Amino acid sequence: MKFKNDVVIGLEIHVELNTKTKLFCSCPTQGSEEPNTRVCPICLGHPGSKPKVNKKAIEYSAKLATALNCKIAKELIFSRKSYFYPDMSKNFQITQYEQPLGEDGFIELGKNKIRIKRVHMEEDPAALIHPGGIGIAKYVLVDYNRSGNPLCEVVTEPDLSSPEEARDFMKSLITILRYLGIFDPEKNIVKADANVSIKEKGYVRAEIKNITGFREIERALAYEIERQKHSDVKQETRSWDAEKGITSSLRTKETEEDYGYIFDPDLVPIEIDTSWLKKLKSEIPEMPEKKSKRYVKEYKIAADDAFVITNEFSLTEIFEKAVKKVDPVLAARWIRRELIRILNYNKIDPGEMKLNKEQFISLLVLLKQKKITDNTAQKVLEKLVVEDIDVQKYIAENKLEAVSDSGVIDTYCKEAIAENPKAVEDYKAGNENSLNFIVGQVMRKSKGKADARDVKERIRKIIK
Repeated sequence: MKFKNDVVIGLEIHVELNTKTKLFCSCPTQGSEEPNTRVCPICLGHPGSKPKVNKKAIEYSAKLATALNCKIAKELIFSRKSYFYPDMSKNFQITQYEQPLGEDGFIELGKNKIRIKRVHMEEDPAALIHPGGIGIAKYVLVDYNRSGNPLCEVVTEPDLSSPEEARDFMKSLITILRYLGIFDPEKNIVKADANVSIKEKGYVRAEIKNITGFREIERALAYEIERQKHSDVKQETRSWDAEKGITSSLRTKETEEDYGYIFDPDLVPIEIDTSWLKKLKSEIPEMPEKKSKRYVKEYKIAADDAFVITNEFSLTEIFEKAVKKVDPVLAARWIRRELIRILNYNKIDPGEMKLNKEQFISLLVLLKQKKITDNTAQKVLEKLVVEDIDVQKYIAENKLEAVSDSGVIDTYCKEAIAENPKAVEDYKAGNENSLNFIVGQVMRKSKGKADARDVKERIRKIIK
């Protein structure tokens, strides 16, 4: 394969599906954290145990494959991936190999189309604990509680060309998962294996295992690209240490042939009924692209605002609740600009924020009613982003209500005009900045509690 880019990245992303039970047994996916308590003969692979496929996991995986524009297989076939490692007590993993559930899909990232090679189902291995860290631990502990949890793996073609693009792809995928309602960030995790190679080293590929989070995918790839530029490169599997910010070698990279795939004799092929698939497709909710266009048409908000809001599920949730109580343009402006500005300042990703949505909407309502000024709302929001407060109570206790008494505001305006004759003359001569200066003096007198736009209009009328 010939590559056009100096850096070539492909991702294998494992999505933990939000089902109540495991993929092939009735053990719960959530519950007791005591090691090795949510297990049974099936997920431990005891002789004679017979797996049964979780119907809800099939449904969730098919929805994801469809949302990723994949062609859906006519049959669901499972295979055994054989390897000898303590995270699989039966020495094989049940997965899909020969025929994945979905193939040949894509996600659009701006002008780029990132191809999806395949989407398939498989069971999660156990959790391995290395006391002291991988490579130096004297022993390994195994917790099989996670073993058998349903995973949906999304494999891209090597179409990504930078760590930033890989991060954006992960964000886009997580947004789709949230829209579909098949993934809960409070309960489930997304892990990625990243294959990366660079032109100057002949595109010799290294795989980085088990990277959690889109920020970490960017960090891990940035480090690995620099490492490959200045080191001898061989085809291998590496691990990512988030604390140290480095990758380290685990083993030479296996080929698919090393796993000795065979069809699983305990799981017969399942026909994917066309009527069932049609019904499933009808249940897929409005995705970001269509929702963005609808927001522009229905709510008359700016296209850029609609794009930013709809491509982050948590912002969409806030907006759709807010428009029931306030003007959509006001809601979009405060979400797109003020909320995101404050989140960026605090280095909080919108998908990870703990913002009390009801209190944020309460703040917007107070703005709509002109009970607080924009300046006050900004300061209250800065606090609300990092601390769960009762907005109305906080405003009352700190006496932050807007000055709405027209007589008081007119007094402040007249005082500011009298105290700044030079600014008044400059404004009359056509200097608009001088008017803004006088507005600033009124805002200082009102301690920021007057509405700046109202003040400006009042000063214009008084000067004239």
